[in-house]
Amino acid sequence: MNSATDGRAFDSARRGLIPRRVLFDNPTFFDAKLSPDGQFVSWLAPVDGVLNLWVAPCDHIAGAEPVTRTKGRPITWQDWSPDGRFLMFIKDENGDENFHLFVVDPWTCALRDLTPYPGVRAMPTLWSRAVPNQIAVTLNDRDPRSPDVFALDLDSGERTLIWQNTQQLEFVGLDWQLKPRHARSYAPDGGARLWRIEDGTLVPWCDVPFEASWSTRVATFDISGRHLHLFSCLHHDKTALVRMDWATGDEQVLFASDEADVTGWILDGQSFEPLAAAIDPGRQHWHAISGAVANDLALIRDALPGHAFHVISQSDDARRWTLMSYTPQQPGTFHLYDRNSGTVTELFTARPELKSYRLAPMHPISAKARDGLDLVSYLTLPSDIDGDRPPEPLPMVLVVHGGPWGRDVHGYRGDHQWLADRGYAVLSVNYRGSTGFGKAFVSASEKQHARKMHDDLIDMVDWAVAQGVALRDRIAITGVSYGGYASFVAATFTPEVFCCAVPVVGITNLQTLLESMPPYWSGFAEFMYRSYGDPRTAAGRALLAERSPIHQVDNITKPMLIFHGANDVRCLIAESDTIVAAMRQRSIPVTYIVYPDEGHGFQKPENRLSYIAMAEAFFARHLGGAFEPIDRDFDGSSHEVRAGAPLLADYIA
Repeated sequence: MNSATDGRAFDSARRGLIPRRVLFDNPTFFDAKLSPDGQFVSWLAPVDGVLNLWVAPCDHIAGAEPVTRTKGRPITWQDWSPDGRFLMFIKDENGDENFHLFVVDPWTCALRDLTPYPGVRAMPTLWSRAVPNQIAVTLNDRDPRSPDVFALDLDSGERTLIWQNTQQLEFVGLDWQLKPRHARSYAPDGGARLWRIEDGTLVPWCDVPFEASWSTRVATFDISGRHLHLFSCLHHDKTALVRMDWATGDEQVLFASDEADVTGWILDGQSFEPLAAAIDPGRQHWHAISGAVANDLALIRDALPGHAFHVISQSDDARRWTLMSYTPQQPGTFHLYDRNSGTVTELFTARPELKSYRLAPMHPISAKARDGLDLVSYLTLPSDIDGDRPPEPLPMVLVVHGGPWGRDVHGYRGDHQWLADRGYAVLSVNYRGSTGFGKAFVSASEKQHARKMHDDLIDMVDWAVAQGVALRDRIAITGVSYGGYASFVAATFTPEVFCCAVPVVGITNLQTLLESMPPYWSGFAEFMYRSYGDPRTAAGRALLAERSPIHQVDNITKPMLIFHGANDVRCLIAESDTIVAAMRQRSIPVTYIVYPDEGHGFQKPENRLSYIAMAEAFFARHLGGAFEPIDRDFDGSSHEVRAGAPLLADYIA
């Protein structure tokens, strides 16, 4: 397992690396939510190194002040209460996803935990100006598997039961008056059943087959409660935006495309009727549904040419919007759009320090899998290379997205910029099972883990080699969650393809994954069994074992650097513990890093920086790219080296 390359020679010849800290430390600014009256904006920014809430008048961002000073894990979501009196945020303590809901008075900074229940997961689900002093939340304190729905008074913290979920419903849908109107449950075949709620009684409405269940979702009513909006692929391959008359059941397709699923929308801030819909067949495209928004879209496109964007918030009068825009060479940037004046004003960008560096473009690629499926992928090359092919093949890192029911998009990626800056080609593949490309593309992944899903990755690696992008003997693989599983599969099922692997919170045993899902995923089990294999049957257990890296450990021949969060509830730390133990028993070298205060991914910037620094050193050793020397990258990090300390010391020396 000796490496043929050492990145330090490459490092000495390369100058002006983008510092890891600039790419992966806390963003300087993040998120931008308007107060309901449109006069103030809130966002997340560091206070003593931890993301906290800040507020300022929309026309005087420089006058901002922090309104929270929390410690420990960062705040990652925030919004205004519907009456504008409070800011709301959720926070867990150690990565266990038992979130508490907090409110803070932005004028006095008085902070309250509205759900101070140990071991309970609180999630805000709906709020509106129609019920200005309350929001809907789900709490699983009665039954960890089945959260109930409550109306929570933000003044008193008093909660009122809206729906007791003894039926193990996946979702209970409310109208804007916080009245339960519909629900969704999983079906024994892995599909779903949609329900009406009539006088407190569940009435079956629609059965959604497995093939359509991931991409068919009920969204929201309009303000009147007469029309329900759905994202549906029941009658199409690509998900359409549909309006349903709740009284008659009649449906009207508001927007559909043969190119890709509808994956985004803009709602009218007063009527909650859809104004526009977005698709992303490779790059984002917005389409006006209502003539009322056509001029807005044109103004935004003119102001932000070539940018993808999303509407993040609106004032109650729908006059002001906050937008987030991005390109591959521009991190998330937040703007105030005034519909009356037609002006788009930049508020701030997430990482302003990057403006002094040359960032790399991202190239959309479409190639065929061996069975003919189109694989939309994204390639990033070092910024000094013109075009989408390097003059000579490069070492390459394949970065695999999680989910697997997620996707990669054309836009800013810190990991792509980091790796390209170190001299690598970087490739991300929307393998079968990725969302946004139609239900047939998703259903093509059924029970294809470590088979056709992995073949898609290999096919794009072969494409990169054939196109002169990648060096055949210097290709690495990494990913988080399902991407971690794909990295373990690469090391055990196709060790000849990759020269090294970096799995992060990955899966090694599909049976134990399915047997240890979080309690609040209980209704999700049938979908997972249909997708992966049923652990309740002998045939299912045999299939799961056949596709699990833990049973292929003897095939590992290439270096591995494994990361995990000790408090991960989605992919338990045992997934990495067991394969590391098996490798050590066989005297197979491995380096294993555990973060005792993290869960499914690394949120604390100190931990994130140390993880990136170790991965960079590992890639430099085995791929030959540049390596920024370790400086303060381990300061404050909780990481524990549980295997391979001498190897790690050699990498970072």
